[in-house]
Amino acid sequence: MNFKKQKHYPGEIHPNTLETYDEMFKRLKKNKKGAFVPFIVAGDPDFETSIQIVKTLLESGADALEIGFAFSDPVADGPTIQESDLRALDSGMNTQKSFEFIKRIREFTSIPIGLLVYYNLIYKKGVDEFYKEAKKCGVTSILSADLPPEEAEEALQAAEKYNINQIFLVAQTTQKNRLDKICQMASGFIYLVSVMGVTGARKEVQNSTVDLIKRIRNHSDLPVMVGFGISKSSHVKDVIQAGAQGAIVGSAIIELISKNLDKPELMLQEIKKETSKMKEATLIEVI
Repeated sequence: MNFKKQKHYPGEIHPNTLETYDEMFKRLKKNKKGAFVPFIVAGDPDFETSIQIVKTLLESGADALEIGFAFSDPVADGPTIQESDLRALDSGMNTQKSFEFIKRIREFTSIPIGLLVYYNLIYKKGVDEFYKEAKKCGVTSILSADLPPEEAEEALQAAEKYNINQIFLVAQTTQKNRLDKICQMASGFIYLVSVMGVTGARKEVQNSTVDLIKRIRNHSDLPVMVGFGISKSSHVKDVIQAGAQGAIVGSAIIELISKNLDKPELMLQEIKKETSKMKEATLIEVI
């Protein structure tokens, strides 16, 4: 597969080389920026429109992408992303078509691409086969939202075999022993869940999120990315000032998709406007 660098790609990378998370974080730190990582579900509202959304996110300054594989029972997600999953499924998306979606993205960008996928989809395809296909398509990391670290041995073996970062979630309820275990097992970055409960836009960043960032930084040298509830540029700025290396934004973007399903051009305009603001909010010194 020929990986081509898109002309508006923000990094300075050879077009046939995929950027790792480590390279991304070093580049951003050098330029005193945090990482802005948007999340969408592959194929929402349809395959081709979803590709245009990805290109718009890149134009807005996305440093990496998080792509969800549509699932019929996304237990960690709130109504906004649940509806996104259903739209993608209704448009004909499945695991194989989602991998084809990643291949299409790799035709025009080299930035890191992470998957958010429920373990049933991995198990159904076969763990080794899923990770093998992910590597072939150019996937950088995999996060299975419903896979506890205590049961992740097979996934970790496949991740190591195919040189894919295995991402784990850390929440306010994560105890010290479990946090130690996750920090030892994870690679790429630690995904910090900023709120209790499912995904969805929130009004403010909680003080407990700031405390959890500090806890993780005391346990691991891995970068910290904050997601779940990050929906405004002020949230992005707050978590980076608190010591995180970046923010993952999903529901706020997907809400713009759902509000403009019959107006695709307006949809792309609003996505670019809002996500550009979020990227601008990372332009502060990172700890």
